[in-house]
Amino acid sequence: MKFGYARVSKNYQSLDIQLDKLEKAGCYEIFKEKVSGAKDDRTQLNLLLNKVRKDDIVCVVRLDRLGRRMIKLIELINEFKKKGVEFVSLENNLDTSTTMGMLLFNICAAFSEMERELIKERIQAGVDAAALKGNIGGRPKTLTNEKTKTIKALAKTKEMSVKKICETMQISRSTYYRCIEN
Repeated sequence: MKFGYARVSKNYQSLDIQLDKLEKAGCYEIFKEKVSGAKDDRTQLNLLLNKVRKDDIVCVVRLDRLGRRMIKLIELINEFKKKGVEFVSLENNLDTSTTMGMLLFNICAAFSEMERELIKERIQAGVDAAALKGNIGGRPKTLTNEKTKTIKALAKTKEMSVKKICETMQISRSTYYRCIEN
């Protein structure tokens, strides 16, 4: 039986092109998910691994859809081989049932990991450049000095309940208690 695996990293990305190609390749069932290829624990991939049996074929559109880290890709291919499962990457023309396919797999896996590392470097360079300009990422702070003073003053008077203070100041209970403790 031929199974497909389609993956994108972000929720806003579409799986449609991958699904079309896997359907055209004759995949009986396609496992799809929206999660980073760097993550080891992927629900749909785990379901696929538990479902495949000897003489099955696992098909992806590109090798990087299966994973981004070379060690994980090799681990997955070895697991397929142990189970007697063939692996095919459509756009990379990889078929691990052949010697040449295994050689190409190892080369592509190395490039996939290199691409992931380059992406991480570019992101870090962007974060560093923004920090030099004074732009610090992350969520804005909920509590200003003025807001903290007001919350502490309201808490001391005990005229309002914690719930009412939180509603009035538009903060969560945990923020309230963190403010009071400091």
